[in-house]
Amino acid sequence: MSDVLRDRTLALAGVFQAAKLVQQAATTGRCDEAALETCINSVFNLSPKNAEAVYGSALCLSLGLQLISTHFDGRPAGHELDVTKYVLGVLYLEGKLAKDKQLLNRLAEGIDRAKGQLQHYPPTHPNVLANLADTYAQTISTLTPRIIVNGEQGFLTHPDIANKVRALLLAAIRSAVLWRQCGGSRLNLLFSRRKYVASAKAIHQTVHV
Repeated sequence: MSDVLRDRTLALAGVFQAAKLVQQAATTGRCDEAALETCINSVFNLSPKNAEAVYGSALCLSLGLQLISTHFDGRPAGHELDVTKYVLGVLYLEGKLAKDKQLLNRLAEGIDRAKGQLQHYPPTHPNVLANLADTYAQTISTLTPRIIVNGEQGFLTHPDIANKVRALLLAAIRSAVLWRQCGGSRLNLLFSRRKYVASAKAIHQTVHV
């Protein structure tokens, strides 16, 4: 496996992992806390030495790596279709974001403000998530088409859960940015699904030896 393919796979796993957590939070009010911390930390890690460093380690992306296989090597159904929809929506919006320098600057400023809170709170503290959620609302949410999240109304209208969902969508965008920086593209995704599946399985097996 080439380093380029490995990096692209890890970045794409980051998108899938964040999208899955969005689905979990929206439908159950909860999500995997360790995976959540990995996703939120990735938003603040903007100068990594490589793709894996963005997430701490490949082990932290176990959920996302498994999802690549589930979605590309099978037929996702039910809530997994929502995950697919979120991933495709994020990749599309990131493409529009990349062409808008003003919006990119506003996004960077918002992330920087939230990063300042890490002096007082852990990354997944409600105050930090609220700041990231507001940044998402003021930047990514201004792009069209907006990502519509399906779930239980009671959860989606709960402030803390709604903030978590938006913060996770921002984390998905961050991974999509990394994926593009590693040479990923929607055309590449269309014709290289088998390579991504093989790569994801190989990485997952390596970290779970």
